[in-house]
Amino acid sequence: MKKALILLILIATFGFIKLNFFDNSFGSAENWSEYLGGIDRNHYSKLEQITPENVKNLKIAWEYACPDSGQMQTNPLVVNGVLFGVTAAVQAFALDAATGKEIWRFGDPLKNWASTSRGVSYWQNGNDKRILYTAGPNLWALDAETGKPIQSFGDNGKVDLHTGLPEIAKDKFIISNTPGTVFENLIYMPLRLSEDADAAPGDIRAFDVITGKLVWTFHTIPYPGEKGYETFPKEAYKNENIGAVNNWAGMAVDTKRGILYVPTGSAAYDFYGGNRVGQNLYSNCLLALDARSGKLKWHYQFVHHDIWDRDLPAPPNLITLNKNGKAVDAVAQVTKQGYVFVFDRVTGKSLFPINEIPVPKSKLQGEVTWPTQPVPSLPKPYARQSHTLTEKDISPYAENKEELKKLFKTYKKGLFDPPSEQGTIIFPGFDGGAEWGGSAVAPNGVIYINANEMAWIQTMRPTKSVSGLPLGEKTYVNYCQSCHQPDREGNVKSGNPSLIDISKKLDKVALLTRINEGKGMMPGFAFIKPEEKQALISFLFDEEKKEVQSKSNEISQKAGVAFKMTGYNKFLDNRGLPAIAPPWGTLNAIDLNSGKQLWRIPFGNEPLLEKEGITGTGSENYGGPVITKTRLLFIAATKDAKLRVFDTKTGKLISEFALPAAAFATPAMYAVNGKQYLVLACGGTKLGTPKGNKYVAFALE
Repeated sequence: MKKALILLILIATFGFIKLNFFDNSFGSAENWSEYLGGIDRNHYSKLEQITPENVKNLKIAWEYACPDSGQMQTNPLVVNGVLFGVTAAVQAFALDAATGKEIWRFGDPLKNWASTSRGVSYWQNGNDKRILYTAGPNLWALDAETGKPIQSFGDNGKVDLHTGLPEIAKDKFIISNTPGTVFENLIYMPLRLSEDADAAPGDIRAFDVITGKLVWTFHTIPYPGEKGYETFPKEAYKNENIGAVNNWAGMAVDTKRGILYVPTGSAAYDFYGGNRVGQNLYSNCLLALDARSGKLKWHYQFVHHDIWDRDLPAPPNLITLNKNGKAVDAVAQVTKQGYVFVFDRVTGKSLFPINEIPVPKSKLQGEVTWPTQPVPSLPKPYARQSHTLTEKDISPYAENKEELKKLFKTYKKGLFDPPSEQGTIIFPGFDGGAEWGGSAVAPNGVIYINANEMAWIQTMRPTKSVSGLPLGEKTYVNYCQSCHQPDREGNVKSGNPSLIDISKKLDKVALLTRINEGKGMMPGFAFIKPEEKQALISFLFDEEKKEVQSKSNEISQKAGVAFKMTGYNKFLDNRGLPAIAPPWGTLNAIDLNSGKQLWRIPFGNEPLLEKEGITGTGSENYGGPVITKTRLLFIAATKDAKLRVFDTKTGKLISEFALPAAAFATPAMYAVNGKQYLVLACGGTKLGTPKGNKYVAFALE
C-alpha cells in the first residue's frame, strides 16, 4: 500500500512514471534485460552457479536453428524466462529461455536487409511489454508476448529513422545495427550511415517509446549559434556532401543523474577532409547529454579532424573507481587505436593526464590536418602502435618475408601519419584495437578488452582519375571500388567478395535488388540515380560500351573530395595471413583505478597455422566478453569456432568448447528456475568462416 501511495503521489507531482526507476523488476541478476548486460554496458553477471571448479562440466542445454543462416552479431536479451534475439536475415524472435522453443517470430523471411543486427531493446510498464528493434530504415515496436506490431506506435508499429533529420537526408542510406538505449519513456537510436561524401548527418535523436514521436535532437554537425559551429566550414550542417558524425556503436546512461553518454564517429568522407577543414566537432567525441532534453553537458574529442576512420567502436563503460581513497563515478571509453580514456562522469575531467602531441602534416592537396592529437599517459596502449613497428615485426610465418620487408619500407608508419599516395600503415587497423563487441568491467574497476592487431594499408588516389570514364565504370569507382577493388576481384579475407562473373551468380533483377537493399555489411544504394544503377549493372555484366562518356557529375569532385582511398586492404602475406608478427588478437586486463595493465595474452589461434602445430598466435576477433562474480570470463569472437573461459585474475585459460560455427557476437548470461545459462549466436560467415544458423545455450548438467 505504501509503495502504491508513493507511486501515485509521484505521478501526480511529475506527470509521468520514471519507468527505469520504478518498474525495474526485469533488471534482476537472473535476467539479461539490457544490451551487453546493463545500461552501464559492463557485460557483468552476478550469477554464481558456474564456478572455476565446475565450468568444465558445461554442456549444450539447447540449440535454436534459425530459418536463415549467415553472420549474427546479436547479444540476446532474456527477461523472465523469455529470450529475445534476431536472425541473420533480421527477423526478431522470442524463445523459451530454458528450452529454446520458439514462441514467436517477426519479419519478412525473404527480405535480406543491409544489416547485421546486434539485438533488440526491451521496455516495460506494467503489462505493456515492448520489444524495439530495427529492420532496414525502420524502428519497430513489437508486443513482447506476441511479436505483433503495436499499432499505436508511429505508423502502424514502425518509425522511419529518417524522421527528424534535415531534408538533405531524404532517401539517403540509414539503418541501425545496434539496439537503441532505453531510459524512462525514451529510446535513443544509433545509426549506421554511408562513409562516403553522400552520408546523411548523424544527429542524435530521442523517440517516445509509447508513441514513436521525436522528442529531441542533438546536432552532431552544429548549426549556427550552437557551440562547435566554428569547427566546420560555414553551412557544413546543410551541405549534402558533408555528413555522418553518427553514433553507431551504442550508448550508456547514468540513470541516477539522467546523463546519456554517446560515442560518435568520424565526419564523412572518412579519409579526406579538404572539404571540411577544421577540428570537426562533434565527430569522434564522447558526448555527455541530458538524457531528457538532449542538452550538452560536456564532451571530449579523441581524434581531431579524423581522416583515419577512428570512430568510437563500442559503448562506454560506467564504473565507480577508487582515486586517492575516494570513490569516483567514472566513464571509460575504449578506442580503435588501442587507448582507453577515463573521465569523471559528471565533470568530464580526465582521471589520467592526456597529452596533445604534434603530428605530421598532410601532403595531399587541399587536406589540412589538425596539428595535434590526444594520447593518454595512462593506461598504456592495449595494442601495439604503428610507429613502434620495424622490419623485425614482419611475421616469422610469412613465406615471402623479403618481399614484405621491401613493401614495409615504402609505407608511412608514424603515429597519426596522415593518409598518403605512397601508402600509410594503419595499425591497429580500421577495425581496431577495440571493436563493436565492447569491453567488460568488474565492480572492482578492472576492464577486460579483446583487441585486434591487424595492419591495414591506406592508399589515396586523386578522384580526377575517374573523369572521362563511362557512367557504369564511374559509378563502380564511386561506390564499389573501395571494397571490391579496382579489378573487381574483391578481398575475401576482408569479407568483400569478387564481382568478376557476377552474371553467373545473379541475374539483373537480383543484382538491382542487391544494389538497392544491400546484404550483410554491404549498404544499400537506393539513393543513386536509376541511370547510374542500370549503367553499373551493364558494367558488371561487361556490357558497357567503353566509348560512351558519362554526363553525370562525379560525386566526389562535386563534394570537394579531391582524393579517395583505393580500398580496405589488409597488409597480408602470400597465404593471406597477417604480414605483421603475432599476436594478431589479444585479451587484456587493466586496472582503471591505477591505470596499470594486469595481464595481456594472445587470444585465439589462426586455424591455418594451428594445422601446422603452431598455436598462441592470437587471431582477429569480433564480439565481446562476459564476466561473472565467480571470476570467470567467457568469450567466443574468434574464427576458430570456440568458446573460451578464462580466469579474470590471471588470464589463465580454464576451459574451451567447440561451437557449431564461429560466434562473432557477445554472449548473454541468465538464469531460469535456478539454473544458470550462457547463450550465444553462432552465425559464422565473417573472416571466411563457414556459415551457421544456431543460437547455442550452455548450462551445467
